[in-house]
Amino acid sequence: MAITSPPPPPISTGGKSNLPSLSDEVRPMTRLRRRPERLIVPECGLSCLDIAEMKKKKKTERNMNPEFEVEGRDFYLASRKGRREIMEDGYGVMLDILGDPKQAFFVVIDGHGGRAATDYVAENLGKNIMKALETVGKEEDQLQAAIHEAYLSTDKEFLSQSVDSGACCASVLFMHGHLLVANVGDCRVVLSQKGLANVLTRDHRPDREDERSRIERSGGYVDCRNGVWRVNGSLAVSRAVGDLHSKEWIISDPEICKFPLTADLDFLIMASDGLWDKVNGQEAVDVVLREKNPLESCKKLVDISCKRGNIDDITVMVINVQQYLGSIRKSHKIDPSSPPYMKSPS
Repeated sequence: MAITSPPPPPISTGGKSNLPSLSDEVRPMTRLRRRPERLIVPECGLSCLDIAEMKKKKKTERNMNPEFEVEGRDFYLASRKGRREIMEDGYGVMLDILGDPKQAFFVVIDGHGGRAATDYVAENLGKNIMKALETVGKEEDQLQAAIHEAYLSTDKEFLSQSVDSGACCASVLFMHGHLLVANVGDCRVVLSQKGLANVLTRDHRPDREDERSRIERSGGYVDCRNGVWRVNGSLAVSRAVGDLHSKEWIISDPEICKFPLTADLDFLIMASDGLWDKVNGQEAVDVVLREKNPLESCKKLVDISCKRGNIDDITVMVINVQQYLGSIRKSHKIDPSSPPYMKSPS
């Protein structure tokens, strides 16, 4: 709102004037002074610095928030902070890719060493997949190569910031009538097919024989402390985005699998290890089927894990697969013992 003032009275210059003389009126006891220039007050009442500070405060409050939930378009999420000072879990969503409502991207992230890597992955992984598709092509046989390239480029970009933070993540891409699942670390994706759970990812932990061999060939070592296997006595995962000072052993190459979308697929459950350390895949699927309301099922799974002793951050996302069916195939049998993983370094 603009604050205005009446114009200043005329100041005599010694010449003649048609205006009444002050001698005809009571002269003021004080000398007339020119009023200050008109003051314009911005309608919002906030400076750019104020707005930036408010955004920063809002983001900080979100990170400190012990619990939040999201009800999106065909996806639902519940998250709860563990014992750490700040929430290190995160997520990212891209809908209507290239204007197509049947194409979408989702990622669940479990950070460590702060939120820096978590926020970077949430903001950039999906964008980098889109960029990679422009480079390698958008044909079906190029989708896996694009995802692989995007994980590596996201890692490289984050490392260039010289921030010692890291993040595990699991992502799904709905495109061209297929479901493409990728992961680094121990976030996990479970698919319900006619009510049966199929685990579509494999955790990257140092107790995996192939991961242990790769680390040892790179000059690192794996040991067990208090029942937890760790890389060089530190991280309990063997792949992640970031981890600047352990990059020689903690690689960012994802394992990728691809499935055709068929009418017998129900939904996906994506979650950080805060869920999977306490709840198995079939139990999680049963909860979602029993609860009916997907958001309530996410919250229920969070509650179950915490009641069983989980003290880690936990994020659970449920995605309605039926929304992304294009040219529907009748059925495709998924063999969980031998998923079609893209070959990755071993």
